[in-house]
Amino acid sequence: MHVGSFVLAAQFPGQGQGEALHRAVRAAEVSEEAGLDAVWLAEHHFVPYGTCPSAVTLAALLLGRTRRIRVGTAVSVLPTAHPVALGEQAALLHLTSGGRFTLGVGRGGPWVDLEVFGSGVGAYEHGFPESLDLLVRWLSQPSVSAAGERFSFREVPVVPRPSEALTDTPGPEVVVACTSPSTVRLAAERGLPMLLGMHIGDEEKAEMVALWRQFARAAGRPAEEITGAAHVSAGVCQIADRRSGAAETLLKAMPGWLKQGLDAHVTVDGRARAMRDPLAYTELLCGLHPVGTPRLAADRLAATSERTGISRFALLVEGSGDLAATEENLRRIGAEVLPQLR
Repeated sequence: MHVGSFVLAAQFPGQGQGEALHRAVRAAEVSEEAGLDAVWLAEHHFVPYGTCPSAVTLAALLLGRTRRIRVGTAVSVLPTAHPVALGEQAALLHLTSGGRFTLGVGRGGPWVDLEVFGSGVGAYEHGFPESLDLLVRWLSQPSVSAAGERFSFREVPVVPRPSEALTDTPGPEVVVACTSPSTVRLAAERGLPMLLGMHIGDEEKAEMVALWRQFARAAGRPAEEITGAAHVSAGVCQIADRRSGAAETLLKAMPGWLKQGLDAHVTVDGRARAMRDPLAYTELLCGLHPVGTPRLAADRLAATSERTGISRFALLVEGSGDLAATEENLRRIGAEVLPQLR
């Protein structure tokens, strides 16, 4: 089992954007100090829900500041990026970090980002498969051309080639955020592991893993690839001496952040969007994830792994909104939870 932190650079009410980013950097540094396996970085535009607009840029900074821990994006949004540009950045980080970088990609949402970056709503609604395939080819072939609906260009060499790295893997790992059966199928047919969101529980995650395996077998993926797929489960983790204390910490801070952050999302075409109730959502997360004592947290992580077959976790650790509390939370995960799992 591999336990990592999930860092959004969340801007809580009353905080500045620089404060949120500083807490994100410190959370990553303390994640390594505490013995966690990875740090996963979110990417958002124009909203205080998360103040990091480029997960790969922040990943570059953190790979330079750390020596052991893996750093991944959760996720880089493909519809607002050029797959070749993102592939070049991923290859660069893979080569210069000794293979410690993981590229998580996702479809994102129908947000105004699509207008600002000029990709348009079509890139979100039906362009994700083309972008993903171009990205995967860029990370695995010596030269690439394209003749698709969105991208068309002559053959060019891949520089730098990630497969030439002196690492244990031929190129940076690619993980796909999956929220629907169609995306599960997309990932499975390409043999790419999934990143599953923190809004769903063990039963639904187990169903998505089973569906991934079904699609992968139908696509003829190798048996060892199917059984060895290292999917990632996102969640929330808050440690305290009593479960009520851990939940209280999150219930005091997270609803205000969620309301401020989610309210700021603007759709690209004025379409209606359903909003979660911030307090009810926080209560849901406290019930689904390792929020409580170290023993409870270890048991819940172990149970999720057993029920779903998922071996990696990306845990939101900054739910208190406070830097000192975030650092303490991480150190307690490392000192009191990880030893029970290992």
